[in-house]
Amino acid sequence: MDIPRGKEVARRKLIRRIVWITMAIIAIPLITWGLSRLKPAAPTVERATVWIDTVKRGPMERQVRGLGTLVPEDVLWIPAAFEGHVDKIMHLPGSVVRPNDVLIVLSNPDMELAAADLEWQVKAAEASYTDLSVQLKTKQLQQKSLTEQAHSDYMQAKLTADRDQQLTKEGLQSDLTTKLSVAKSEELLNSYNLSKQQLDMSGESIQAQLDAQRVNIEKLKAAYELKKKQVEQLTIRAGVDGVLQQLGTATQVLEVGQRVMPGAILAKIAQPSKLKATLKIPETQAKDVQIGQEAEVDTRNGIIPGHVTRIDPAVTNGTVDVDVKLAGALPAGARPDLSVDGTVEIERLSDVVYVGRPVIGQTGQKVGLFKLDADGKGATRVTVTLGRASVSTIEIVEGLNVGDQVILSDMSQWDAQNRIRLN
Repeated sequence: MDIPRGKEVARRKLIRRIVWITMAIIAIPLITWGLSRLKPAAPTVERATVWIDTVKRGPMERQVRGLGTLVPEDVLWIPAAFEGHVDKIMHLPGSVVRPNDVLIVLSNPDMELAAADLEWQVKAAEASYTDLSVQLKTKQLQQKSLTEQAHSDYMQAKLTADRDQQLTKEGLQSDLTTKLSVAKSEELLNSYNLSKQQLDMSGESIQAQLDAQRVNIEKLKAAYELKKKQVEQLTIRAGVDGVLQQLGTATQVLEVGQRVMPGAILAKIAQPSKLKATLKIPETQAKDVQIGQEAEVDTRNGIIPGHVTRIDPAVTNGTVDVDVKLAGALPAGARPDLSVDGTVEIERLSDVVYVGRPVIGQTGQKVGLFKLDADGKGATRVTVTLGRASVSTIEIVEGLNVGDQVILSDMSQWDAQNRIRLN
């Protein structure tokens, strides 16, 4: 019996469709499961945008770096010794001054009046001294005249007594008369001796009174000289060779007519030929800095060698001030407050494994760095233990070998990736 051809073809197509649908139903879950098991493709990073360095072995200099400024070694702060008003300002900041140059003229009428009063007191005391000296010398001359008269009277009485004694021996005069003349002579002798003693004592008295008056004059002169010097100190002079850096303080600029109190800062003078560098070293690195260590200071117009002379014991805003004494000649343009970049040499390590210092990571930390593959087309994250650090290099304790290449750039955006590709 013959079967129609059309029905056979339709049956085959139906069977084929059923088979394909069955295979699709089985394949789709399998493919989905397989795709879910695949790892995401490594992200691509442009090679030119990253910093790559090679691990080396050999000597390494440990250094710390800090920004800072040039400051004068010797700074003269000029305070006001007395209260006064600013009458004149003779120099402005930036002026080169000499020791006798007048910077500021102050006035204090009370002090000037007191000085003038003491000057007149000295003149009055000197006039009194002269008058007293004349009076005492006049009295001394009077006493001297009396003494001379007493001596003359005594000499006459003595001659009379000698004559009477001679006449009495010859029997020409009575014994009583002779005794009276001798007694008169002795009386005048005592008067003469007493007058002589008074003359001698008057000399000593004159000297004592004049000395007392002289002491008073010297006392007044000393007070006048002191007050005169105080008035002179109202004229403020530089005192040293240097450059006038400021008038007043940073917050209160000195102006004409201003009233200043004792102790107020009037001026600041620096010697620009004697400068040092004050570097601000991060507190985490300052612990290794020691006095005497060698340093270099970059002024942007030359590098000057030096050594550490002072380390501030206090921490300010996360940094420690370190003073560096400059040993070389200052380059042109070096002046106080000039910004500089300084490097202090901590130590020299003779044989260590090291690499350029990565953007992240400090001494003793473990960090993840991307190590390049042998073909240089990819990089895998490895854990690296860091050792002692310098400004641009750091010691590798473990995790890398000599010759390995690592990426030192900031790769924080790839923290979720353990591998990258390089173009």
